[in-house]
Amino acid sequence: MDLLTDIILRAGRSAVELSLFVLLPIMVVMLSLMRLLEAKGLIDVVIARITPALRPLGLTGLGVFAALQISFVSFAAPVATLTMMESRGCSDRHIAATLAMVLAMAQGNVTFPMAAMGLAFGPTLMLSAIGGLVAAAVTYHLFGRGLSAAEAPLDETLHHRVADDAKGVLDVINRAGAEAFKIAIGAIPMLVLALVAVMVLRLTGTIDLLTQLLAPGLTMVGIDPALILPTLTKFIAGGTAMMGVMDDMLKAGSATVTTLNSSAGFLISPLDVPGVAVLISAGRRVTKVWKPAVFGAAVGIVIRTAGHALL
Repeated sequence: MDLLTDIILRAGRSAVELSLFVLLPIMVVMLSLMRLLEAKGLIDVVIARITPALRPLGLTGLGVFAALQISFVSFAAPVATLTMMESRGCSDRHIAATLAMVLAMAQGNVTFPMAAMGLAFGPTLMLSAIGGLVAAAVTYHLFGRGLSAAEAPLDETLHHRVADDAKGVLDVINRAGAEAFKIAIGAIPMLVLALVAVMVLRLTGTIDLLTQLLAPGLTMVGIDPALILPTLTKFIAGGTAMMGVMDDMLKAGSATVTTLNSSAGFLISPLDVPGVAVLISAGRRVTKVWKPAVFGAAVGIVIRTAGHALL
């Protein structure tokens, strides 16, 4: 019992440190910047400029906004946008393309904190965008071609706060800070549970046994066996939990910054059990198109993985 208590306390300490001293300050700054750009109308200008070029890939203006949300906020941020797309008459085919793009891209609540751990942020963001666009295109034109393309009259207006004076700017920053705090605090339970599970698996020798069994095959194809643990954590518990495990491995010396960057293509994305579950909760029609979206996202992640391996 003493051993289990010690494990829980150590996992809790690591989770709180990562959430409050790494994730929270980064998310406060990025969310404040994102919300101020929205309030000033600059996000609307960017979306208006690039949407015509992306429409052949199956993306609407709201789809472009979802891409900005996942890249600079968190994997859960596009849920509201997907709900808006459903309620405003967007076609099933466009919803599937947008969902695939979101599932294939790197989420900001993981990439920004991991940049402090040594992740190459620029290349990760670039490859994330490429993978997301590929995922949207193959879903719209291939995996989702049988879905309905019928659209109601679309209202793609983005309703957000304005910051015309000092009070408005302060209000936007305060709300962004509260949103960042909610994200950071909300990550703690999953981080604690994931770290406890990882420590237990290590103490029982399960990870060592699994590594011994899989290491020869992984080594033959050039994959570091150290990635077994973060990969299992990512697909079962999500990207934030994977971030906690990778942080622990980097501190312990069982993983390197090179390993982190080479594996970012498949480790950093919402294509996992928690990520899919949260995103398809956006609405009935979003849930209906999850299969073609997942297939398309898988193609995008393969592209991202190849890109990180080459870089």
